Amino acid sequence: MKQGTTDNGLRWIADVYSIGFTLTLSEGLSPHELLCRVGAEERHVVPLTRSAAYELLLRDESEDVSDLDFLDCEDEATVARLTRAGFLPAPPNTIVRAGSVAGWAYALEEFHCRTDTYLAALSERGRAFCVHRNAKGFSRVSYACRGDVVTSFEPGLPHLTDGMPAEVALGFVHSGDEPGDTAFLRFLESELAIHLPWEETEAELAAAAFT
Repeated sequence: MKQGTTDNGLRWIADVYSIGFTLTLSEGLSPHELLCRVGAEERHVVPLTRSAAYELLLRDESEDVSDLDFLDCEDEATVARLTRAGFLPAPPNTIVRAGSVAGWAYALEEFHCRTDTYLAALSERGRAFCVHRNAKGFSRVSYACRGDVVTSFEPGLPHLTDGMPAEVALGFVHSGDEPGDTAFLRFLESELAIHLPWEETEAELAAAAFT
């Protein structure tokens, strides 16, 4: 665990997931509901740690299943379940892992950003936020409320906003030298009073594979 991950609620994500990430927050949904609303089938949701999901994403299809550190290759039932769910034999394009915190479902995704496309559906019971940073370091934030996408913007670049300006929709203004995604995560900490424990996100969460 990196120093500082226990003294802030969400900002640590931008540090720990430094290569690229998506954090999604959906008010009033369960983790399984979140996954189903972005296209998962309930029967194909499996519990995975972050390290297991990372292994599955980065493996080569030619590699033997026995090379996976987290998996007992003699556990035929688990291998079959992962295969049916799309985690094996080919690596999925992305894996979305979901949990819950303080009345919100959250989802974490390494590298990719599937959930943003479904943000309106994720906001049908309240609010939904999506914070994404790609591998080149560019970030984008989207916000939806009660089934409608209100705004999508790049922090610090207001001319690239789709929808309502961030300061009008959310009261968020990016200033200073802090990266845009980190600044918005700090803003969400204050606005929503959410603390997402690093240890919880490393442990098993409900996960779905998408190709």
